[in-house]
Formats: sequence, C-alpha cells, structure tokens
Amino acid sequence: MRNTIATYGKKSTIPPENTCMRITALICLSLLVVSAASVSAESRATFYRDGTVLQQEAGAVKGVIDIPLAADLLEQTLSIIPARGTSIISVENRVSETRSTSDKELEALTEQRRRMEDRLQALETREAIFTSAAKSQSGKAPRKTKTNPDPMQAIRQGTDFAIAQLEAVYTTRRKTTQEINKIDTRLVAVRKNSHTGERSIRISVTPPRGTVTLRYATAERGWQPQYNLRLAGDGTARLQLIARVTGSGHGHQVRVSSGTLAESATAETVPAQSTGTVLANYLLPITDERSTEGIFNHFSGVITNSSPHYLPPGDSGLFKNGTYLGKIRFEGLSSGRSRVISLGK
Repeated sequence: MRNTIATYGKKSTIPPENTCMRITALICLSLLVVSAASVSAESRATFYRDGTVLQQEAGAVKGVIDIPLAADLLEQTLSIIPARGTSIISVENRVSETRSTSDKELEALTEQRRRMEDRLQALETREAIFTSAAKSQSGKAPRKTKTNPDPMQAIRQGTDFAIAQLEAVYTTRRKTTQEINKIDTRLVAVRKNSHTGERSIRISVTPPRGTVTLRYATAERGWQPQYNLRLAGDGTARLQLIARVTGSGHGHQVRVSSGTLAESATAETVPAQSTGTVLANYLLPITDERSTEGIFNHFSGVITNSSPHYLPPGDSGLFKNGTYLGKIRFEGLSSGRSRVISLGK
C-alpha cells in the first residue's frame, strides 16, 4: 500500500517509511538547534581564589527585565551587556532599606578573612627576614674583641633569637590558617541562611523582547585548595594543585580558576569536576630530602616555589614512586620562597 501525494499537479508515490524517516530527522535537527541555543544561553559561575564571577543572560518582557542579584555582590563589578539589536534605556538598582543581620555578618566575616590573608602575606616576609638572619648568625666567624669577649655566646644568642622568631611565625601561621578555615565554614552557613531577593535590578530595554547579559563578582570563595606532592627522587617534585569545589554555583555552569578576581581577564579557567578539578601541575626543586624505610613513614625536605604563582595553603597527599605515604599540610608559599615539609616525627 503506497500513499499518493499531489505535487504541483502531479501524483507521486512515497513509501510511508521514508516519510517517517524524514519527519524524525527534522525533529532531531530541531532538537539539536534548540539544545545548542540553550547551552550557549546558560548562566556561568567562575570560582576564583578570592571570589566568584557570575554571568547570566536575561530576556525582557514588554521591554523590562527584573532580576535578583546575589546578596554578597562586590561593588563596582556589575556590567550589563546588551545583545546585538538590543539597546539599554535605563537601569534601576533596588536595595531593601532594612538590611538583614545575615548581610552584616557576611560583610564582617569577609573583611575578617581578608585581614587573615594579609597576615599570612606579612608572615611570609617575616619568615624570609628571620631565615636570612639565622643563616647569617650561624655563618659568622667568631672574633674576640674587647667589646665582645665571648663571640660564640653572642652568635648563639643571635641564632637562638632568630629561630625563636621563626617558631613564632610558624605558630602564628598555623593559628591564622585555622582561623581562615573557621571563617570559611561560618561564611557557608551564613550564606545558606541569608535571605535572597533583597537586592535586585530593573533594566528597561528596546525592543520589547530584547536580551542582555549580566556579569558581576561576589565575595563567595567557591573552592578550597588541595594538593598531591609526588617525589621524583631526582631533586624535583611534581606538585598538583586541585580545587575542591565548595560553592553551590547558583544553578550555573561552574568553572574554576587558580587566579584572583583582578586577574580574571587573563587567568585560565577549567570546568569544575565533582571529584576535584586539577588546576595546575608544577615541577618544583626539593632539597635536603630525608626519609626512613619501615612500617612507619617519615619524610622531610625543603621545597622551593620556582613558579611565578602564589600557592595557597591546603592539605596534600604525599607520594613516592607512585606509593601514597600519607597526608601533610602544605602551607602557602610565595613565588621564590622555600619551606620545610615533613611527614611524621
């Protein structure tokens, strides 16, 4: 049985199975086009080391776009980009007059965390100063003079003072890092309980169904650094920086970067992975390696950050010849600086 179809006054016969195949192909093609359009229009959240950049597309209804903004939006970061054929007529920011306790606590916690980060940077400088002082004292040749009858005692005192200052630096850094972790935990809890929709924006556009893209930064730190340190046994070690995503992403496509908000124009970003996002691999020199064989794993060495990037603090797995030896704490390390790392006592 064949279907008869009139075509320009003529009759043609087309098998029904061919007709079904053509209809199916057209439907699939339409779905592909719609899917591609929806993917390109999806919102994005990019987690940087010190904040998040949100980007979302919004369409107008009768020439007006009303859209809520994140409560922790950073001032002077909002940009509204009109799509081709769309013009922005006016922009009206709407902020509720009464601010919630959560908003105030978010601001206080964010400022407190920034102070802790400043303290870590200052500790880096103090460590470099007293490390240099300790080396200088221990390298002095003892010379007996009238004013310095016991040069060895003076050298020992100078060395002991420098080492005592270094111990104070290490203790302060450890406490500061713990404080940052507590602040991050509190920030997550406060954001979950904070009210949404208290800050919004109204955009008037032409034509009536025009579209725009909003882009702005927030104070949310959406990932925590983790590492894998793999000892090569030849005076080098491969340090793998991994981002453990902690942010919600606000329903956006999520990407992660090891850069800062200020570097967002040039910093590389990668798609977030649920198992951990590898951000970078560094081949770093390591000296004074000491390890013991046996049932108890012990290791110590001096690692130098020969990369041009700051490496934030985080927990790290330690590997030797592919074998996992345990977990160590990798403290933040500025470019060009060195630090002792150790496993076991």
